[in-house]
Amino acid sequence: MLPNHIGMILDGNRRFARQLLKKPWEGHLYGLQKAREVVEWACDRGIKYMTAYTLSLENLHTRPKKELEFILDNLAKELEEILENNDHVVHKRKVHTRFIGRIALLPERLQMLMREVQKATANYKKHILNLAVAYGGQQEIADAARSIAQECVDGKIAPSDIDEKVLGEHLYTNGCPYPDLIIRSGGEQRLSNFLPFQSAYSELVFTDKKWPELTKKDFEHFLQEYEKRQRRFGK
Repeated sequence: MLPNHIGMILDGNRRFARQLLKKPWEGHLYGLQKAREVVEWACDRGIKYMTAYTLSLENLHTRPKKELEFILDNLAKELEEILENNDHVVHKRKVHTRFIGRIALLPERLQMLMREVQKATANYKKHILNLAVAYGGQQEIADAARSIAQECVDGKIAPSDIDEKVLGEHLYTNGCPYPDLIIRSGGEQRLSNFLPFQSAYSELVFTDKKWPELTKKDFEHFLQEYEKRQRRFGK
């Protein structure tokens, strides 16, 4: 059985650029192109939900200013392309595109483009793509806890009613099932604060290949590896 929801940690863009003797941040352009391809591959295989770790909250605060501006400017250009070009993959494949993370920390123009893209793709039901931008998993849980606490203060929920289901309903990914499979490129074997609550029973696949190096054959191999696993959900 194929995964219904795949998470993707897009690692290795900077190292890929260095291999080409380019500025490290230029690797994100190659990573963006690869992301479009992977969305196509996932749609071809009938995978409904995708969540891509695009920019961590930590990177938002620690990456050099020039690199961060490059990343955010090119993300803005990609969103403009979605709004202006009906041949973009999200339109061709009917992919509802959402943005999760502490979006309010991003430049106002980028926030506006995100809202417009979400609205422009809102009627697409075939596939859902969550782009995690300014995202941190621990911070997501903290934001959910804060929201639940406020509802307790307002009398909307009793503390005794709080359980894992209630917490899940207050996460950024509310409305999506938890990921069945998480793929990480770039050689590291950790989740790096990506969907820590939602990934409790996810199957994990790691590859040494850098994100821009992935091929359709690699993607098929990841799906085949998933199909071999026997998921026990803690039993």
